[in-house]
Amino acid sequence: MKNRYAIILAAGQGSRMKSSLYKVLHPVAGKPMVEHVMDQIEKLHVDEVVTIVGFGSDKVKEQLGERSHYALQTEQLGTGHAVLAASDLLADKDGTTLVICGDTPLLTAETLTALFDHHEKEEAKATILSAIAKDPTGYGRVIRNAEGHVEKIVEQKDAKASELAVTEFNTGTYCFDNQSLFNSLQEVGNHNAQGEYYLPDVIGILKQQNEVVSAFIMDSEDDSMGVNDRVALAKANQLMFQRINLEHMKNGVSFINPNTTYIEKEVTIGKDTTIEAGVLIKGQTVIGENCWIGAHSEIRNSQLGDYVEVTSSLIENATLKNHIDVGPYAHLRPNTVIADHAHIGNFVETKNATIGEGTKVGHLTYVGDATLGQDINIGCGTVFANYDGKNKHHTTVGDHVFIGSNTTIVSPVVLNECSATAAGSTITEDVPSYDLGIARGRQTNLKEYAKKLPYNQ
Repeated sequence: MKNRYAIILAAGQGSRMKSSLYKVLHPVAGKPMVEHVMDQIEKLHVDEVVTIVGFGSDKVKEQLGERSHYALQTEQLGTGHAVLAASDLLADKDGTTLVICGDTPLLTAETLTALFDHHEKEEAKATILSAIAKDPTGYGRVIRNAEGHVEKIVEQKDAKASELAVTEFNTGTYCFDNQSLFNSLQEVGNHNAQGEYYLPDVIGILKQQNEVVSAFIMDSEDDSMGVNDRVALAKANQLMFQRINLEHMKNGVSFINPNTTYIEKEVTIGKDTTIEAGVLIKGQTVIGENCWIGAHSEIRNSQLGDYVEVTSSLIENATLKNHIDVGPYAHLRPNTVIADHAHIGNFVETKNATIGEGTKVGHLTYVGDATLGQDINIGCGTVFANYDGKNKHHTTVGDHVFIGSNTTIVSPVVLNECSATAAGSTITEDVPSYDLGIARGRQTNLKEYAKKLPYNQ
């Protein structure tokens, strides 16, 4: 097999995005567009990848790191000029070169592999990745002769009526014989209204040399889409989420309404898990088997084991083991770790907290900077007062502790195993095992005082 290379065009500013963020760094399904492209190229095992950078070059390099070599296009003078920037890295090499835009996040490794294979089988000097459009308006048409061979690419503004009727269009992705590509680029001129050097002009140059130019028709028009504005960005997100959800469904995950469920690219979900409508699952989240993620929950960069139920809650950077139920309206914040068979109820917030096996945090409670043992019951309205205005302090609660409702635990303290607190207490000192901590004023009843209150008048 010939050596294979890839050039990613990522130098354009993307003015139509109307954004301070460099175009190819806009996210689709939680990942920058150019990284989607790189992920697919890496599956091809090409010998070298060169990314053409210009505006925002440092940020693109930061995003892709050592996954690519880089060439700088100092002026944006067209796609042909951009590819020419890779001359020092690739021009003297033999093999096949893929040229792909960094704003085409929906192209797949399967399509790109088929393009490479078709190009080399046809022994072509250039192969256009084409697609059939329902409405080709605005696209450059791929014009073939009677034998089906590519004759030329005609842009919309230059097309005759018969050519406008053609529905096969140029997606802007190509395979080239590498030597032919860089030799032809030397002949590309800029005699056009924009004064730019266009990569498609290489096709005409090769045809004039009687070289073989081919076109490979991809299966899906949608997958070829380039993202040039916010409308296309929204469409790309929609299509990517549909693709991701379909893959999960094929792997045994149930969706109540996949059209309103947004799962990012790197998420892993086990079989027999059910995802309800309006759910967002983001980042490097891993969800186990037989889980139930209720409507309008959001989970970010978290690990959930098997048989976890989440009802309308927000979970971020947290770890949940197995057989746990959460919510509704719980907020599990970073560095929360919850052991098997624990219960986290409604309107509970946790942060920097480890909650032991079988422990129940029922409702209206804040647990911060604390280590909780096993089989603890935390009453309604409990607050771990962990912050003194300058520093965070830690509380340790032993196994089998009972914390009464409306207890305030002022860190740092230790509630030893099998101890308890009385409802309404403010705990500022350690509670030994089997002791009951009480810290509240005695009740006084003023005889018949209620008769003086307005509602008894």
